[in-house]
Amino acid sequence: HRVSQGSGVLLLGRRDVEEMARIGAGERIEVCLFVGPRATFETGAQAASSAGKVIGLQHRGADQLVYAIEDVRRSCDLGIRSVLPADLGLIWVLNEMKKKGELPKNLVIKSSVTLPAANPATARIFEIAGVSTLNIPTDLSPAQIGAIRQAVDLPIDLYIEVPDNFGGFVRYYEMPQIILVASPVYFKFGLRNAPDIYPSGHHIEDLAVNMARERLHRARIAIDLLDEYAPQAKMSRLGSKDLGIPEV
Repeated sequence: HRVSQGSGVLLLGRRDVEEMARIGAGERIEVCLFVGPRATFETGAQAASSAGKVIGLQHRGADQLVYAIEDVRRSCDLGIRSVLPADLGLIWVLNEMKKKGELPKNLVIKSSVTLPAANPATARIFEIAGVSTLNIPTDLSPAQIGAIRQAVDLPIDLYIEVPDNFGGFVRYYEMPQIILVASPVYFKFGLRNAPDIYPSGHHIEDLAVNMARERLHRARIAIDLLDEYAPQAKMSRLGSKDLGIPEV
């Protein structure tokens, strides 16, 4: 239903984005592009230091914020209707631009796992700021996730198989319980025992393609498990109204 591209629109050519938009529109799936540049791409040193990692992937200074907004404008101009920001201020700005008609009204703003809402109060702040889909930490218990669901109506994004650099958890058998407490919820599939490929490109294209194929395999495993252990669970149809399907 949703495909996220973590390297982001900054490092995609016009034809790349247009092709992604065409495929997404044709298959009725959301294509979500990360917004960049971000702290780890910029010239500052804090994000690379051991203690300075608390800055996350925020945008440093007004100039970087403007660059990020231009990334989103470019995405929308090329047909994309979903973006993945990792800065709460940027989320607020993008939502204000939507209200004023400066960005498409149907633009989905999906918060990043690098900017997770770890409790109900934070989740509510994200909702007020304009988030369309809420990313939460990879290690929350079903009870903690359920408490967040009580605070917001937004769809929740949660990794079921978590990349090593975000904890490396494998939570397939928890899916039925998570569905009960968190729906509507999007399950995401990273890969254990796989390298961090961001920013990606032609220099590691074979690796990126093979990892994408294995993610699809993992999703198939998840669907089979849900068919067996949660047959009453319902998956939304392709083209669900909350998705940011590209417009071409």
